Amino acid sequence: MMRLLHTSDWHIGHTLFGRKRYEVHEQFLEWLLECLKTERIDVLLVAGDIFDTIAPTNRAQAMYYGFLHRVAATGCRHIVISGGNHDSPSLLDAPKALLAALQIHVIGAAAETAAEEVLLLRDARGAPELIICAVPFLRERDMRLAEAGETAEEKDLKLQEGIRRHYGEVAREAERMRDALYAASIQSGDPQQARIPIVGLGHLFAAGGMVTDGDGVRDLYVGSLARFPAVLFPPCFDYLALGHLHAPQTVHGAVPARYSGAPLPMGFGEIGQQKKLFVVELGADAPVIRSVDIPSFQALARVRGDWDEIETRLREVAARMPGAWLEVIYSGSDVLGDLRERLETLAADTGLELLRIRNERLAERVLEPAREGETLDDLDDAAVFVRCLEANGVPDAQWPELQQAYDEIVAAMRAEDRLAQ
Repeated sequence: MMRLLHTSDWHIGHTLFGRKRYEVHEQFLEWLLECLKTERIDVLLVAGDIFDTIAPTNRAQAMYYGFLHRVAATGCRHIVISGGNHDSPSLLDAPKALLAALQIHVIGAAAETAAEEVLLLRDARGAPELIICAVPFLRERDMRLAEAGETAEEKDLKLQEGIRRHYGEVAREAERMRDALYAASIQSGDPQQARIPIVGLGHLFAAGGMVTDGDGVRDLYVGSLARFPAVLFPPCFDYLALGHLHAPQTVHGAVPARYSGAPLPMGFGEIGQQKKLFVVELGADAPVIRSVDIPSFQALARVRGDWDEIETRLREVAARMPGAWLEVIYSGSDVLGDLRERLETLAADTGLELLRIRNERLAERVLEPAREGETLDDLDDAAVFVRCLEANGVPDAQWPELQQAYDEIVAAMRAEDRLAQ
C-alpha cells in the first residue's frame, strides 16, 4: 500500500485586501509537515500555484525551499510539483536538477516531449512503484500557433483539443513505460506481482467545477475551454490530482479525480468553507480516497446590514472570534460618507482587523444611471471611474493626474494577467 497526499494552490505571498499573510502560510506549512508524518505519506503531490505571483518575494521563496528541505524528516520519500497559472515556469524549473537529487520532482512548464512529464518513482529498495504524469498549467503558446482570422469558437475548440492531445500523449508515454517495466521483469525472471499505478497531476478548469465569488480563480480561458470536459481525461489514471479551483471537490469523469483546493481562504466569499487535503491509498484494488480537514489559521468574518445591525454584529464577532479579519458591508438606507471613520472607531478596542469595507449605499449613488434602463453591465471600467470622480465632486483640475494613475494601475494588472498566460 502506497500513500499519496494531494494538495495545491498554496499561493504563498498572497495578500488579502492589502494584508500580508506570511505568518498564516507558515502555520499551514508547519501543519502540513506534521500531516505528512501522522498520515505516513510516501509521496506529496502539489498541483500548481505554489506562489501567488510570477515574481514571488524572497520571503515567499525562502518559505517554499525551507519547507522542501524539511520534508525528508517526515518520512515522505518523494515530492512531485507541477506549475500553475500563477507560477513562473522558469523560476520553478531553475533548480529542478538539484531538487531531483533530493527526490523532489518539479515540472514548471510544458516540456518539449511527453516523456519529460512522465516520472518513475522508486521505493526504498529501488524497485519501480509509481508512474506520475505531471502536467503543468498549459498556456496557449504551449499548444498551438495563433492564426489570423479565426473566430472565438474556433480558438476555443483548438485550445480544448490541444489540452486533450497533450494529456493523451503524456498518458500514452506512461503506459508504454509501464508495459516496458513489466516486460523487463518477465525477462529477468522476477515478474512484478502487481501492475504499477499511474497518477495524473494537472492544473486547469474541469467541467462542473465549483468556484466561489471572490476566491481569486483567474479564468484565463474563455468559452468552452473554461470548462474542460472531464470525460476527456485519459482513462489510464488510477487517480487524477487537480489544482486551480480553490474549493475542495470531486470531479465526475472517467477517472477518480479531485480538486484539493486552496488550503487558505482566498477571499471572504469562502467563509464557512472547510478546507481539505486528500489522502490517496494505492494498492492492488481501486484507490481509497479520503479527505483530511485543514484547521483554520486565521478567522475571517463578514458583517452586513444597516448601522445598528453592523454595530451589534461587530461586537458579537469580537466576543466570539477575537483577532478575526473583518469585511463590513453597509446596506442601510442612509448615506454614510464617514462610514470608515465610524467603523475604525468602533473596532479600535475589539481586536478585530478591518480589511474591507463596502458601502453599497454609496456605490448606488456613484453608479446612478445616467439614462433610463442603464446598468453596470453597460459601462466599462473607465466609465465607472469617471462616474466616481463626478459623484465625489473631484475638481476638474485634478482629473488628468488621477486618470493617469488609474490607467497605469489597470495597465499593470492586465500585463500581469498576460504574463500569467
